[in-house]
Amino acid sequence: MEVTKNTIIGDIMDYDEDVAPIFLEVGMHCLDCPVSRMETIEDACDVHGVDVDELLAKLNEYFSAKK
Repeated sequence: MEVTKNTIIGDIMDYDEDVAPIFLEVGMHCLDCPVSRMETIEDACDVHGVDVDELLAKLNEYFSAKK
Protein backbone atom coordinates (compact mmCIF):
# COMPACT_ATOMS: atom_id res chain seq x y z
CA MET A 1 0.00 0.00 0.00
CA GLU A 2 1.22 3.49 -0.81
CA VAL A 3 -0.15 6.22 1.43
CA THR A 4 -0.72 9.76 0.12
CA LYS A 5 -2.14 12.91 1.67
CA ASN A 6 -5.53 11.89 0.26
CA THR A 7 -5.56 8.36 1.67
CA ILE A 8 -8.42 7.76 4.09
CA ILE A 9 -7.34 6.66 7.58
CA GLY A 10 -10.06 3.99 7.70
CA ASP A 11 -8.71 2.47 4.49
CA ILE A 12 -5.23 2.25 6.02
CA MET A 13 -6.54 0.66 9.21
CA ASP A 14 -8.66 -1.82 7.25
CA TYR A 15 -5.62 -2.77 5.18
CA ASP A 16 -3.35 -3.33 8.20
CA GLU A 17 -4.36 -2.63 11.81
CA ASP A 18 -0.76 -3.19 12.91
CA VAL A 19 0.03 0.31 11.62
CA ALA A 20 -1.85 1.87 14.57
CA PRO A 21 1.30 2.48 16.70
CA ILE A 22 2.58 4.89 14.05
CA PHE A 23 -0.53 7.03 14.44
CA LEU A 24 -0.35 6.81 18.22
CA GLU A 25 3.33 7.79 18.17
CA VAL A 26 2.53 11.12 16.48
CA GLY A 27 -0.38 11.90 18.81
CA MET A 28 -3.35 10.60 16.84
CA HIS A 29 -5.10 8.63 19.55
CA CYS A 30 -8.61 8.67 18.11
CA LEU A 31 -8.33 5.83 15.62
CA ASP A 32 -11.55 4.23 16.87
CA CYS A 33 -13.51 7.45 16.37
CA PRO A 34 -15.92 7.09 13.43
CA VAL A 35 -14.97 10.55 12.15
CA SER A 36 -11.25 9.79 12.06
CA ARG A 37 -11.88 6.70 9.93
CA MET A 38 -13.34 8.99 7.23
CA GLU A 39 -10.58 11.64 7.33
CA THR A 40 -7.72 11.89 4.90
CA ILE A 41 -4.19 11.81 6.25
CA GLU A 42 -3.84 15.49 5.38
CA ASP A 43 -7.04 16.50 7.21
CA ALA A 44 -6.10 14.50 10.30
CA CYS A 45 -2.62 16.01 10.37
CA ASP A 46 -4.10 19.52 10.13
CA VAL A 47 -6.43 18.84 13.06
CA HIS A 48 -3.73 17.28 15.23
CA GLY A 49 -0.87 19.60 14.31
CA VAL A 50 1.19 16.77 12.83
CA ASP A 51 3.67 17.23 9.99
CA VAL A 52 1.95 15.42 7.11
CA ASP A 53 5.17 14.69 5.24
CA GLU A 54 6.74 13.14 8.33
CA LEU A 55 3.73 10.88 8.91
CA LEU A 56 3.60 9.88 5.24
CA ALA A 57 7.27 8.94 5.36
CA LYS A 58 6.74 6.76 8.43
CA LEU A 59 3.66 5.06 6.99
CA ASN A 60 5.22 4.40 3.59
CA GLU A 61 8.41 3.14 5.20
CA TYR A 62 6.31 0.72 7.27
CA PHE A 63 4.45 -0.59 4.22
CA SER A 64 7.62 -0.83 2.11
CA ALA A 65 9.25 -2.97 4.78
CA LYS A 66 6.30 -5.40 4.67
CA LYS A 67 6.72 -6.19 0.96
